[in-house]
Amino acid sequence: MSAPLLSPQALQQIKRLDLRARMVVRGFLQGLHSSPFQGFSVQFSEHRRYNRGDDPRLIDWLVYAKTDKYFVKRFESETNLVGYLVIDLSSSMGFTESQSMTKFEYVTCLAAALTYLMIMQQDPVGLITFDEKLHAALPARSRRGHLGDVMAQLSKLQPTGATDLPASLTQVAAMLKQHSLVMLFSDLWPNEDGEKSWQQQIDEVISALARIKHGGNDVIVFHVLDAAEVEFPYEGPVQFTDSESGQSVSVDATGFREDYLSALNEFRDAYRDGCNRLQIDYVPLDTSMPFDTALTEYLTQRQARF
Repeated sequence: MSAPLLSPQALQQIKRLDLRARMVVRGFLQGLHSSPFQGFSVQFSEHRRYNRGDDPRLIDWLVYAKTDKYFVKRFESETNLVGYLVIDLSSSMGFTESQSMTKFEYVTCLAAALTYLMIMQQDPVGLITFDEKLHAALPARSRRGHLGDVMAQLSKLQPTGATDLPASLTQVAAMLKQHSLVMLFSDLWPNEDGEKSWQQQIDEVISALARIKHGGNDVIVFHVLDAAEVEFPYEGPVQFTDSESGQSVSVDATGFREDYLSALNEFRDAYRDGCNRLQIDYVPLDTSMPFDTALTEYLTQRQARF
């Protein structure tokens, strides 16, 4: 499957989230034929050829994609890594001006594909959502039927309201009871409340991520922005309205573009530097990026860790 078929624009024509996820994973696995990746989040000591009578659930499908042969994993003594999808439900995630998916649609499709991959690897996956506080979560499970549960829940979600990212992440840190992989999906935009600077708010988020990390967990931050937020394709007088606060501001976009892009780079760099200090994986994405590229970025980061 070629990359254009895995673009957000192409997948937008498919309404069912489970079918989107299957197409993403199928195209991604085909792309692994020529890649160096041999594993996902589970560490295993060796493989052996699949024999009749072996449990098909133990087949390593990533190795199959690479070799066209069936291999069974021989696991080390530790249990599989528990994964949690932690998804931002704030109104700003519903933004799009790029004639593509909204940030939220992009995130749910990526999260669905990661769920599919992890359950194929028999890794338990759970779901946590938040805006100004945490909402009801799905517990982490690895059975095949759980894939449908996660897909159904993701399909129901809608971005609304404001967000409190530091408080929500602090709650996540408190609720984790075992070594887990926390996958955060957010645009990470700070609140425009005027009381704290952007840097102060970023520092609070990094501090909350540190609590999760210091609890013995692995963390990966998917920083998802709309393509228009990254490229700033506006010209002339433009009025921008904050989707969470409702505040509006009018600017000369042509003259403002250079300052905006400079501030955006500083914003991303602040998160990248903060995550690097904590050995947290930071993956900047935008809604124009094909999903196989996004997953490859993720595997590149994870491969470097293990």
